[in-house]
Amino acid sequence: MSIEPAQEPTCSKRQGAVALVIKPRKRDLGEFAVRRVLPANERKLVGPFIFFDHFGPAEFPPGEGIQVRPHPHIGLATVTYLFIGEIIHRDSLGCTQPIRPGAVNLMTAGRGIVHSERAGADLEEHSTLDGIQTWLALPEDQQEREPDFRHIAAGDIPQVTVDGASVHVVMGTAFGATSPVPVYSPTLYLDCQLRAGSALALPDEGHELAAYVVDGAVTIDGEEYSGGVMAVACDGQSLRLEAGEDSRVIVVGGAPLGDRHIWWNLVSTSRERIEQAKQDWAEGRFAKVPGDDEFIPLPDA
Repeated sequence: MSIEPAQEPTCSKRQGAVALVIKPRKRDLGEFAVRRVLPANERKLVGPFIFFDHFGPAEFPPGEGIQVRPHPHIGLATVTYLFIGEIIHRDSLGCTQPIRPGAVNLMTAGRGIVHSERAGADLEEHSTLDGIQTWLALPEDQQEREPDFRHIAAGDIPQVTVDGASVHVVMGTAFGATSPVPVYSPTLYLDCQLRAGSALALPDEGHELAAYVVDGAVTIDGEEYSGGVMAVACDGQSLRLEAGEDSRVIVVGGAPLGDRHIWWNLVSTSRERIEQAKQDWAEGRFAKVPGDDEFIPLPDA
């Protein structure tokens, strides 16, 4: 699949600040279903965000939980951010890291990495999993960088209060706070929790911007957007969120990066590079994940 930047018209003030609305598609991953927002037919990227999944809330009985076997990535960075539950990350660098609510796992694939995502310490209990996983396309000069993994604890993610809203600055800079999570291009990622009756004007950086309503409902320019919907701002415009009820909104955006090709878990500016990565996975040339000998076979073309 070729992923190209959306060519949305520039909105006039009369039209409002929202260029389009994306309703996610449901994807069954076996143990649970996700709501996939990006890429969508209407919009492929928002800033560097080329992939946006809301997984959960998913309920698991004792002895069951998420079991994503080892699989490869190139040309991107994955960001995992949980609201509820726990996931154990393992990768071919030898990293093993539980991720819990409010913390950030940033895994930079670069020239190639393999990882698995498994149920955490709550496996033996009735458990709930809810969170967001996104992929960031890497700038062209960073696509073949060395792979890397970073875990940033929840207590290190800045939290600010703005006009009655609590905002965690997951990535980038906003409202006078800067996240310690590394970025490879101008990137914004906010977790905004608004009380009923509050309003929040999002930062106006002149880049691409979108707001995904996790739960609750917010009004933008007189239109209400409920849980499970992404509102994409007109190019260069910001958004003002007005909460009619207690609501949680994930905000993503940043500077556009240009065309990308995407196939399965592989992202690149080059189709030939993706074909090489497919062959490398099929022939066992990617590094293994220590302690996790299973793997996801290459999908049929």
